[in-house]
Amino acid sequence: MSASSTGHAERARLRAAEEAAERIGTTLDARTTCTELARFVCRSLCDAATVELLPDDAVPDGAVPDDATPDDAVPAVAEHTAADPAAAVARATLHRVATEGRAHLLEVDRGGAPAPVSVPLLAHGHLHGVLRAARADGGFTADETATLQHAARLAAVHLAHARRHAAARRTALDLQRALLAEPGRPHPNVELATRYLPAERGALVGGDWCETIRLHYGRTLLVMGDVMGHGLEAAVEMSAYRSALRYVASAELPPHRVLRQLDAVVARDDRRRPATCLLAQLDPARSIASFASAGHLPPVVFGADGSARLLAVPAGPPLGTGAGGYELVTSALTPADTLLMFTDGLVERRGEDIDASLSRLAGLRLPAGAAPADLLDEALRRLGGRHVEDDVAVLAARIRGR
Repeated sequence: MSASSTGHAERARLRAAEEAAERIGTTLDARTTCTELARFVCRSLCDAATVELLPDDAVPDGAVPDDATPDDAVPAVAEHTAADPAAAVARATLHRVATEGRAHLLEVDRGGAPAPVSVPLLAHGHLHGVLRAARADGGFTADETATLQHAARLAAVHLAHARRHAAARRTALDLQRALLAEPGRPHPNVELATRYLPAERGALVGGDWCETIRLHYGRTLLVMGDVMGHGLEAAVEMSAYRSALRYVASAELPPHRVLRQLDAVVARDDRRRPATCLLAQLDPARSIASFASAGHLPPVVFGADGSARLLAVPAGPPLGTGAGGYELVTSALTPADTLLMFTDGLVERRGEDIDASLSRLAGLRLPAGAAPADLLDEALRRLGGRHVEDDVAVLAARIRGR
């Protein structure tokens, strides 16, 4: 091979490596990475490709035994076929190889028949799966095989990162759930339902929380709070706020005085993060609810016909400022009404004014007579609460009829 041809081949491999780095591993989602790998190799190297992954629990910590082979992989999680009609031959060959379990590692064949290759997805000594590729006009040259290997190694590194991220996320969410636990049980005269939904993106954990505290004379204090910021520190702060609130609420003060004392307690420690908080004290015997807010979004009440109305609760300063200034608001709450308390992740959307977000919630008309749990699920579905960028904590409560 001439020096000119060698230089041209090296430049081609460099361009292929640069393109692979640009197109493979754009997210921390393993399936997306597999799809990107299959699409990349089908752009210029083959006519059909599949990517198969070993299960996460193949061995502890995602490691793979030394005797593991590409054929230990599970069925394809991603596949791609070129637009050329002849690619159907290559795709059929791949399906036959996968079905019969016959894969020839890095086979080079220019005999004219589809000769699939199986490239292991290896990273840091761990096997994550296999890339299978085939072309309709024969096998692969040494340069093409090298490019397939490079793309497979690159994808494997991203898959390792994705699996470590997923494991860390599961651990963090378990911690979040342990910190949140289940809210306390209200009096039997209150029907309650809660949901906590972690954000799909961004920080692993946050500071959203809810709580219920039994009081004397059949009353129940409902709490919805949100520590500012995200991450493990916010989750730990949330737990501290929750403990302090339980202590202050044991004196059975009106909601605005509970916030005042809690604010004073928190303000003594300048390391504490500020937090918003909404309190609602339900009094079933009198069919009323008393509210006080520390910078939190107002609650919503759904009537017997399923229509919603926002309650005007003045929002005082967030907790931790030491400013105080919380007001008490009382509203009728009958057994036909359902009270909804929530954190901002339920309604806020990027680039949208908060008034518009609250108006969208107030415009909901949910099924009349739905149980609190069903009402919560329907509100989350209509507001897209399961696909938001921030954590969501939401609580629905209804006074039981005598």
